[in-house]
Parts: sequence; C-alpha cells; structure tokens
Amino acid sequence: MAKSIAGTVLHVDLSESKLWVEHPDESLYRKYGGGSAMALHYILKEMAPGTDPLSPGNILTVFSAVPTGLAISGQSRVAVNARSPLTNAVGDSQAGGFFPASLKFAGFDGIVIRGKAKKPVYLLLNNGKAEIKDAGHLWGKFTAESEEILKKELEDSRIEIMQIGPAGEKLVRFAAIMNMRNRANGRTGMGAVMGSKMLKAIVVQGNQRVEAFDKQEIVRLNRDGIKRLDEVLDVKGLNINGTGDVVPFQNSIGSLPTRNYREGQFEGFEEISGETVTKTILVDRDTCFGCVVRCKRKVETEFEGNKVLPAYGGAEYETLATFGSYCGNNDLASIQYANQLCNAYGMDAISCGATIAFAMDCFQNGLISQEETGGIDLGFGNGNAVVEMVEKIGRREGFGDLLAEGSVKAAEKIGKGAASFLATCKRQEIPAHAPQAKRSLGLVYAVNPFGADHQSSEHDPMYEEGGAELYFERLAMIGLNNPQVPGTMEDEKVRFAYLTEVFYSALDTYCLCQFVWGPAWTLYGPAEMASMLKAATGWDVDIQELMIVGERRLNMLRAFNAREGFTRGDDRLPEKFFQPLAGTGPTSGMALDKDHFEHEKDVYYKLAGWDNESGNPTRSKLVELGLEWLAV
Repeated sequence: MAKSIAGTVLHVDLSESKLWVEHPDESLYRKYGGGSAMALHYILKEMAPGTDPLSPGNILTVFSAVPTGLAISGQSRVAVNARSPLTNAVGDSQAGGFFPASLKFAGFDGIVIRGKAKKPVYLLLNNGKAEIKDAGHLWGKFTAESEEILKKELEDSRIEIMQIGPAGEKLVRFAAIMNMRNRANGRTGMGAVMGSKMLKAIVVQGNQRVEAFDKQEIVRLNRDGIKRLDEVLDVKGLNINGTGDVVPFQNSIGSLPTRNYREGQFEGFEEISGETVTKTILVDRDTCFGCVVRCKRKVETEFEGNKVLPAYGGAEYETLATFGSYCGNNDLASIQYANQLCNAYGMDAISCGATIAFAMDCFQNGLISQEETGGIDLGFGNGNAVVEMVEKIGRREGFGDLLAEGSVKAAEKIGKGAASFLATCKRQEIPAHAPQAKRSLGLVYAVNPFGADHQSSEHDPMYEEGGAELYFERLAMIGLNNPQVPGTMEDEKVRFAYLTEVFYSALDTYCLCQFVWGPAWTLYGPAEMASMLKAATGWDVDIQELMIVGERRLNMLRAFNAREGFTRGDDRLPEKFFQPLAGTGPTSGMALDKDHFEHEKDVYYKLAGWDNESGNPTRSKLVELGLEWLAV
C-alpha cells in the first residue's frame, strides 16, 4: 500500500448501530484517487435507484484522498456525497480546514454511512477505532456551542469536528456540514442528509503520520510554493484580501450579479470588497492544514447590537455577493452577520443568499406581500431584512420555512409566474459569476452533474487574449493552445470548458484545493500536481492519468443522474439568462442566445463522448474508463 494512504474505510449502519472496517486494495485508490470518485464507487454499487434523499436508504460518504495530510499546501480537503435533497441529482460538496488531514491522522481514508439512528448520535474516530456516541445534549446547538462542548467532554482541544447545526437538523434543503465553525461542505444540501440520519457530528482525533514515498520531493515542492506566493499575483491577492479580492474585477467586467441577476454591476461594490474588509474589520488570516496561502478571513464587527465573532470567520466572495449585490445590499456589517448566522445554523451561504434575493425580486414585483413575509420589508437594499430572513430560514420559521425548501420549491408554492425570477440550474441556486461575461461558465452551470457550480471549471479570462503568460503555459499542458477573443463563445471555448472541467474533476477526487493546484492561475500547475502525486504514492503518475481520473469521476456523477432519469433537457439555464441584463457596464443589454447554447451542448457532449440526444455517458465511454460495472 502506498505510504500516504491509511488503507482503511469505515462503514457505518446507523439503523443497526453497527460499525465495520474495510481495507480496499491499492488498485482501488489508484483508479479513483479518493474524494468524489471513491465515494461514487460505493454509492452507485450499494444505493438503490429512486432512493429518497432524506430516507435512511440514502448513502452519505465522507472521503479524503491519497495526498491528504501531507506537509504541503492545498491538500487538506474532504468530499461529501449523497443524493441531494435540493436537486434530486447527485450531491457533491467540498471543504477545507483541518478536519480532512485529521481524518487521515485518525487512521481513516473515508466513511460510508447508511441508515438512520433512533436518536441523535455522533461518530468518534480515534487512531483506527470508531464508536457511535449519544448526541442528545448537542441537538439544537449552534456549531460553535457543539464544538466547545465536545472538546470539554473529550478533554482534547485538538480534536476536529465535522457537524451540522440546527438547519441540518430541521432539514433545510441547502443545509451545510461545517468544520472549524467556518469551513462548509455547503453545496447540494449534504447537511440535510446528515440531519435526516440523526447524525450530529463526526469527531476525529489521532496521531497517525501520513508519510510520502519521496519525502524530499514533497519538501522541495512545498518550498517552491512558499517562494512563489509573492510572484503569483492572483494567489497573493487571496493572501492579502481573501476571496473578496475579486469583487472589483468581477464588477469591472459586468460579472457581479446584482438584484437577483437583473444586472451585472453593483454601485455599492467598493463597500463590500475584500480590500474594504481588510482595511476595516479584519483581525486575522486563517488557513487550512499545511497551507501557506492563508485565504480565510477572521473579522470582528457589530450589526444592530449583535457581535460578529472571529470564530465564525469572514464572508467569502460568494457570500459578499449573495447577501450583498444579489440583494442590492451594501451594508458590510449585515453581510458579515448573515455569514455568521449561516455558519452557526449550518447553511450554504450561496443558496441562502440567492434564495433571499429571489424572494426580494418576487416582493418587488408584487408576487408576495409584507403580510406573507411576516412583516419583513423584502425590498432590495434592506440589510436588516436579509439578516432577519437568514434566521427565519435557519429556524424554519414563518416565511423562512418556505425559503428553506430552496428557491425552486418556493417558486412552485408562490406561483403567479415566480419561476421567471429563478436563477437556478438543476434546482440549485447559481453562484456569483454572470455567464453574460463568462460565457463558458454558463455552459458548465448547465451541464455540471450536481447543479450550477463556479468551481467545476476554469473561468473565461484565463483563456482569453491579453491574459497572463502563466495561464497559457499551464493550460497548454492539458491541450489548450489557442486563447480566445474576450467575450466570445466559439467551439474552442467549449473545449476549454470541457477540458478544464475534467481537470477540476481530478482536483475534486484527489481532494486538492483549486486555489493552489491549478490549472492556470495558482501556486502549482498540472505538471507539479503530477509530480506531487508521484512523490506521495510512488505511482508513475502523469498529466494524462490525472485527466483520466477526472473524466472517470465526471462520468460517474453523470451516470448517477442518468439512472435517476436526468437527460439533456435538465442541462438548461434559467430563462432570465436569455433576456438582456439591465443596469450599466459592459454586460448591460447582453443576453445569451438559446440556439447557440444548444449548439454549445452538442459540441460539449461530443467532446465528452456522451449521447447527444440524452446527454448521458455511452456504454463505450464507460467501458473505456474502466467502468464496465456501470455500463448496463
């Protein structure tokens, strides 16, 4: 077995209160890498088609990967998978922090969870041993409270905890799974799946070392990354101002969604930018295990007498946008407090903020009244209303109970044409990058198996004329040699979307941070990624193998959806994207073209080797990728 692998997968049956361990063959790790692909190996084989996402039959997986826990930046990430209660498609969510590395230190590569406990429980993993423990005293607690209780109870301040808050317990469909109180497996509602199983937390402690096959090469690569931090300007920006550093750039190109995707520029962008956060309320920079980038923020401020605490972290770019520009809100304190509430209740800030923005659009257009909202004025720009609604969603109280179902279900209940105000793909709320400015991203939003996602491919500016030489050198390594005219969407841009989606898919199955490992603008590129994995395992890994692993994961995710009845028709964008944007700036008046969008899908499916009519993997493609067991 490769040294960097623990070689142990924990299986849990909560209905029967049973635990057992599996020691997979090394070939399984080589084939899947870990992360989402390893998870889908179990989910697709063991979960019946048609399983209700909130039923005991849904299988919830938590997986690290072969490099997790090594002493190098960007490796401490974890993938959580199950069927999504938000989309009914495959659920996939990634998070960083110290929990992923600590899972390895506790002696486990991953966990496969079935069934439903009779009462609230948590899992305790310690140096290769596991037990199910009572969590009745934790149920209903906010994430920081639960963490404090568990550290005192177990007399160990160094334990790492993955947990749900009250939103997961109440089955909010976009509930998140939190670790360190501010790292979120946020997307696709994995927290609701965990809550449906009455599983409050997973606690890991241990001191098992993660060794590399070639320690010196890992040391060399790590030192190179540290030296490069000041040279790679995009990464340095993350270090100084966090992900909010991109707010001004997004606004300048008309890609900052404003007032529920009505516009692409926000007049209040400066007040919510990462630079403003750094200058006014930043108290510290946080990081994930072993990472030099330190992109996480710790902030301290106050909103209407409520303290915003450093422990809950600061708002990321997506949160600054969804609670900010999406809602026409430039009150930074309200955004930071809304972010804190999401982390305390355990909710995906993207879906939460975007769903509130959708409700504001409905309110502004007379589809819902102030009486229906419980007296809350949901007009755009009302920061107080944003905060109030976050709390109501987290508690499933009043109008918040409806919004806790996500914007699609809310639109179905509201009626009156509310669906025309939706900004969703596969029922998941769309992140804060307008495809009118980033054309290839619109395609990826639609075809991505688990719904709209901004971290499933590289963004257009990386492959457009006038970009940095570093971008082009890195992208050439995965077969992209023809940078495009800015703002265009020709067939080559579709190829860019597909190939970078495959590479990002590899990142998500090797559980590597996309801010560190590429492919274009980061500390390391594809060549260094292959070298690192070779040094970690001793396997003769090259870039081609990385791409095959990424392609395999992508096809497994898509195969899950195919068996649940998803087709080409589900790869669609919201109607509002085909209508001209209002406002000012370079995307004002711009709209996507439906016929061209369908052509983009044709080209994409051909590149992927999928059936053009159904949009699903062909038998020959699955066999080619060693997935014969899926080729039915």
